[in-house]
Amino acid sequence: MPINQPSGQIKLTNVSLVKLKKQKKRFEIACYQNKVQDYRKGIEKDIDEVLQIHQVFMNVSKGLVASKEDLQKCFGSVNIDDIIKEILNKGEIQLSEKERQLMLNKINNEMLTIISAKCINPVSKKRYPPTMIHKALQELKFNPVIGKPAKLQALEAIKILIAKQIIPIVRARMKVKVLVTSQENSEVIEKLTQMISGPNNAGNASSTWERIGLIDPVNYRDLVSLCNGNGTLQVLDMAVIDDSK
Repeated sequence: MPINQPSGQIKLTNVSLVKLKKQKKRFEIACYQNKVQDYRKGIEKDIDEVLQIHQVFMNVSKGLVASKEDLQKCFGSVNIDDIIKEILNKGEIQLSEKERQLMLNKINNEMLTIISAKCINPVSKKRYPPTMIHKALQELKFNPVIGKPAKLQALEAIKILIAKQIIPIVRARMKVKVLVTSQENSEVIEKLTQMISGPNNAGNASSTWERIGLIDPVNYRDLVSLCNGNGTLQVLDMAVIDDSK
């Protein structure tokens, strides 16, 4: 039988709910919102640090605890820890308006920082400050969302910024070092030469081909594929910025 507990008997502060619907029934757990994010990122592994109360509810605000019958029917188990972990991993986080705004601000700041680090003004070769990037994204009506990693949203924003050119902007190039283990890989070496710009200043040994230079980040995966089984790839700088000007 469900245990009905008056909501006043459960003292929960700064609570965020994580909800999961299974077989037309809704299950809830009461958590600390920041800890839920840490758990999903793998930073926090102790669910007791995430939970406000170690229990699965049908309705937290009413203190309605899920029955064993419902748990068995919907989850195929009555193991509370396993069920809580599933809800933590798959459930929807319900945030208060204040928590939602704080989360959006955090994601937005992370996104802007990533864009600033990865992009430059092609004329001045300088980074744009996050404030200028923010203004450009506002003009483009690009707004971050909760539930999607900041890095992924940053990459989406970069594509739009480059396509629309509200401000002159390009991806900063990556500096790499490539070593091909055999000069006989002439086809691979030819493709690498086309992808890596800059002087051939690394030198070539009789049995190897070595090159240090710059690449467009969009070609990085192709570079990895070419080097796989043929040589080694080392990233020396994720975003080359000329700060001397």
